[in-house]
Amino acid sequence: MSAAPRIASLVPSITELLIALGLRPWLVARTGFCIHPAHEVAEVPKVGGTKDVNLDKLRRLAPSHVIVNMDENRAETAEALREFVPEIIVTHPQGPQDNAALIAQLQTHFGHLPGVAARAAALQQALAQALLAARGKTWPPRRVLYLIWKDPWMGVARNTYIARMLAEVGWLSWPDMDGGETGAARYPVIQGDEAWLHEIDEVLLSSEPYSFNASHLDAAQALCPQARVRLVDGELLSWYGPRAAAGLHYLMETRGWTSSSP
Repeated sequence: MSAAPRIASLVPSITELLIALGLRPWLVARTGFCIHPAHEVAEVPKVGGTKDVNLDKLRRLAPSHVIVNMDENRAETAEALREFVPEIIVTHPQGPQDNAALIAQLQTHFGHLPGVAARAAALQQALAQALLAARGKTWPPRRVLYLIWKDPWMGVARNTYIARMLAEVGWLSWPDMDGGETGAARYPVIQGDEAWLHEIDEVLLSSEPYSFNASHLDAAQALCPQARVRLVDGELLSWYGPRAAAGLHYLMETRGWTSSSP
């Protein structure tokens, strides 16, 4: 009989996914940004941030599995972990449909534990239904600037998870660029003098990583004078796992469609 796993998650959304799968009893470490669900993670030891992991503390917790993400964590962190962690699980969902593979990936490692398979199946079903609902509707295309930071303004490249979530409801993100697999180019700086800013239909101010609020609406409006500007829930649009299906429904509702719409 194999030893019980000792799981460390260095990815906030995946920490939430592990708990949704019923894996809280085996979770021994998280980052300070792993805050959901609050009542479940409160007693899980923190090992720094996603970019500045306290490797000494993590080593003392003796994890058998550490989950990292190509966007969230540094490559050098993953390399350092190989010195003392038996299993490094590397994740990189790049669109909402990739949550199916992510859930399956975790199930490969932990599906033998009680209740995990049933919870995974329920999450997969919810995701499939949400994707079917979004893709069953014809969405009038709209140009969107999704802002994640201020001073400087920063947006998202089209090959990011966020941009692909937006695309499910016909929101085409700008700038028109592919930021590569990893790195800063995936979140480009907006200078403010780009000609295409005057053609943007919607500006979406994310609640994270920058905490946009109503005080920023006027500045964003000045950036894109012709656009409608609004605040959106960044966790629903950028977190993987159990928020994926909810995020798709949130996007559909934000675009003005409900299950009763024609």
